[in-house]
Amino acid sequence: MTANKSASAQPFHMDVMAIRKAAKKLDDGPVTAGYQGNRKEIVSMLNDALATELLCVLRYKRHYFTATGPGVESVKAEFLQHAGEEAGHADRIAERIVQLNGEPDFNPAILTPRSHAEYDASTNVKEMIKADLVAERVAIESYRQMIERIGDSDPTTRQMLVEIMTNEEEHADDLRDLLQ
Repeated sequence: MTANKSASAQPFHMDVMAIRKAAKKLDDGPVTAGYQGNRKEIVSMLNDALATELLCVLRYKRHYFTATGPGVESVKAEFLQHAGEEAGHADRIAERIVQLNGEPDFNPAILTPRSHAEYDASTNVKEMIKADLVAERVAIESYRQMIERIGDSDPTTRQMLVEIMTNEEEHADDLRDLLQ
């Protein structure tokens, strides 16, 4: 007996009926009957994450365009890079919402209330960096909680959130380095 097999293990057989049933509801796109997630809850969480990412894009762009002073070019480059990456996160989240048959909410009137992070209008470069670091830490914790809540019920959304959270951790590390 090998370490991977037990005496009572049954051979794996595909559920052909479930597979054929998945081919029937074309309007549901990638969401099959086997989907275990709470779509309404997950779409709501993702719309909050979308609002957070969009607000982060706006904050980073503001910081990029308004940061001034000697030696600030490398900091501005970091702000611009992070803004682009946050926009990419927003795109991925919006795409996933649509895959889950939801509607991505881009309504500017409710971005701020739905966002986990806050907008920042600092004029001091060091304060800008601090505000961005705070927002990254907020995003990291938000994604951690979403990942925990989703668990194994929606592996595709979970994997996307893990990848985005990894990038947010890199941003936090970059900003911490800028402060030192």
